[in-house]
Amino acid sequence: MSLSGAIDPTPRAWSAARPATLAWIAIALLALLLYPLRATEPWLLAWPADLVPPIEPALDTAMAWFTDRFHLLFRALAALIRAPLEALRALLGWLPWLTVTVAAALIAHTAGGGRLALLAISTCLYIVLFGFWAPTMNTLSLVGVAVPIAVLLGLLLGVLAFRHPRFRRLLLPSLDVMQTIPALAYLIPFVLLFGYGPVVGLVASVIYACPPMIRNVMLGLERVPADVVESGVMAGCTRRQHLFWVRLPAAMPSVLVGINQAIMTTLSMVILAAIVGGYSDIGWQLLSTLRKSLFGQSLLAGLVIALIAILFDRVGQAFVEGGRARRAAQRRRSGRGRTMAVALAMLAGSLLLAALLPPLWVYPSGWYLDPGPLLNDAVTWFTVNYFFLTDAIKNAALFFVLFPLKIGLEGAVRPGFWGFSLTPLVSAIYAGLIASLALLAYRFWRWRGFGAVLGFGCLYYFGTTGTPWPLFTAVIVALAWQTGGPRLALFALAGMAFILIAGLWHRAMLTVQLCGAAVIVSFLIGSAIGILAARSDRFSRLIRPICDALQTMPQFVFLIPIMMVFLAGEFSAMLAVVLYAIVPPIRYMENGLRGVPAQSIEAARALGCSRRQLLWQVQIPLAMPEIMLGLNQTIVMALYMVVVAALVGDVGLGQLVYQGVGTASFGEGAIAGLGIAIIAMIADGILQSWSRRQAAARGRR
Repeated sequence: MSLSGAIDPTPRAWSAARPATLAWIAIALLALLLYPLRATEPWLLAWPADLVPPIEPALDTAMAWFTDRFHLLFRALAALIRAPLEALRALLGWLPWLTVTVAAALIAHTAGGGRLALLAISTCLYIVLFGFWAPTMNTLSLVGVAVPIAVLLGLLLGVLAFRHPRFRRLLLPSLDVMQTIPALAYLIPFVLLFGYGPVVGLVASVIYACPPMIRNVMLGLERVPADVVESGVMAGCTRRQHLFWVRLPAAMPSVLVGINQAIMTTLSMVILAAIVGGYSDIGWQLLSTLRKSLFGQSLLAGLVIALIAILFDRVGQAFVEGGRARRAAQRRRSGRGRTMAVALAMLAGSLLLAALLPPLWVYPSGWYLDPGPLLNDAVTWFTVNYFFLTDAIKNAALFFVLFPLKIGLEGAVRPGFWGFSLTPLVSAIYAGLIASLALLAYRFWRWRGFGAVLGFGCLYYFGTTGTPWPLFTAVIVALAWQTGGPRLALFALAGMAFILIAGLWHRAMLTVQLCGAAVIVSFLIGSAIGILAARSDRFSRLIRPICDALQTMPQFVFLIPIMMVFLAGEFSAMLAVVLYAIVPPIRYMENGLRGVPAQSIEAARALGCSRRQLLWQVQIPLAMPEIMLGLNQTIVMALYMVVVAALVGDVGLGQLVYQGVGTASFGEGAIAGLGIAIIAMIADGILQSWSRRQAAARGRR
């Protein structure tokens, strides 16, 4: 406002948006300057090799120095950890399968009733009938030792972070790195320190399982109601008593969620642990069949891990959500002592029965079911008879999507497949088409839509490896500044600079290309499935176990049918990533749409909105924060999968991590793993910040 009371001629919105607008105009001018210079200035596409500092040799030297001086300490620690592991392995290997099944059913019934007990019995019978009992018990022994260590360590660090803000500020970035570095990269230093064996997999599982436990402990302690805290203070509790008698009991639901997630993450590590474990567990069983390209047998072994993970997840959720009330009702009806006596009697009876009937103790190998060869023959039949279809799908994806995203249309367009060459006229037609689409996007989404279409058009024409690194970095830093402010922008700049100077730029762009294509496919298909699930309870019930299986199935299982049908290559790598990353958009889309307030839907219907208008103009905009969180999780899971995708065709950062494990090169694996983590954390920071801003704009927290 001026002194005379007149309105300032400069609109406030334009004044606030002016720095961002000027930044994007500067980026557009930078693009016009840099793209023509690529042919004469090769340093714009990759950092000169002679300017790359010797980070990898320095890390290898530091690790060798540390290993030489402390390897005896770590070998002693390995022996200490191996003792309870072998003891639990011996106990589970000795117990009759019938007794373990009865114990699992009793625990499941206590947590969730008869249906959950039936799931436990079915899981155990599957493991027995298909001949996986012994390796499964070995896997459970690893889980039984790793999870308590992870839970205790997570509880300790979570409490310390809650009580000491300075420690928390140091811990949170470490947790981000631990959760975003590919788990395979953990194995390199642990192999050097502990040597090959099951302890390496156990320690890597603990490191991977700690972050969710720590975060849930901190979250639970922070969310204790104020009246509960005040009651402990009024009762005269000391600081320690207040923590252990008031806060932790009140935070127990969150702690139980952390324990459940620790179990799930430990199970997800069993295959990677088998690479260096030399342990006859279900992970090694799966890995050995994968190496022989036996799809049927690997699928059957992978289903064991999926069923166990689903069972643990359901039991954990039941204990968190309703187990306490159900157990209290059972005690009121029959008494705690009577329930315990019945359970002990059933366990003792199962032991006695198994002693009398040997097949109930050790299931005879001659009775195993083995549909593996039939599954192998089915995949072979499909591959032979429908090769024309699968080859056409693969070539279309390669030439129209993956190759242009990697090397651009200027390198991918060939008359043999496209039917024409990229002449100046064709390039002009493409530029006109992108400009028209950008103007159309401006009509609906203003400058954001306009810029997004132009940016994707340039990326599709020049490719990730053909985009100058100053331009790519400027775009990422600008997005980080707009969504998360200067701190996130500074982190994005430092992260991109590390990737560049460490000589990882070309590999990183290959990873961005593969993950970008997989994320787009996963998000589009997953969002469509999520919309259908939100609209139909029957479809939701149908898709839920499929999502559970995809999320708990070891990533390696996806590779065999993909390789048999499509052979090794970039398309197979992308499909493996899609199968692993498609679950988050399904679940977040469904949960977001179902969580839209009923009054908003009723108001829209009262205004005469059709079903389509209700979805696109009301539900999806209101659910956008949850949808963006689903996109965020899709990106993180896709980046996690790139190491596994390196086995079938990815040549990006994931391949460097896998090579580092194979050669025990700590420097190579650590730098590549850190590069993947940096990409994941930048994407996570941008999307989470944008999601929080959307939630705040809609009055949600």
